[in-house]
Amino acid sequence: MSFADTVVLFVLALLLFGPKKLPLIARQIGKALNEFRRASNEFKAQIEAEISQLEYQERQKKEQEQKILPPAESVASTPSTRVSSQTEPADNPSRPAQDLDAAASNPTNA
Repeated sequence: MSFADTVVLFVLALLLFGPKKLPLIARQIGKALNEFRRASNEFKAQIEAEISQLEYQERQKKEQEQKILPPAESVASTPSTRVSSQTEPADNPSRPAQDLDAAASNPTNA
């Protein structure tokens, strides 16, 4: 909208509403625009707050999932399973020595 268009609209409004009502109408329009701008800014702030809250919740959820997940390393077989899987007779004299070796290499099974 050019300056000439603005002047034409101003003159037209002056003729329609008169010089006494024109300032009142301009104030009302200014207040309405100010209220609209305020409501728009408030709406934007509320949307941004909701978005940041959702992002925070997503970050918390990801952190909790990372804490809950088991480690990616595979568990190595323990020597006690190797010893127990051997097929030796119970009266074999070398059996107690093997059990002691297994207990020494894996103190959690001792």
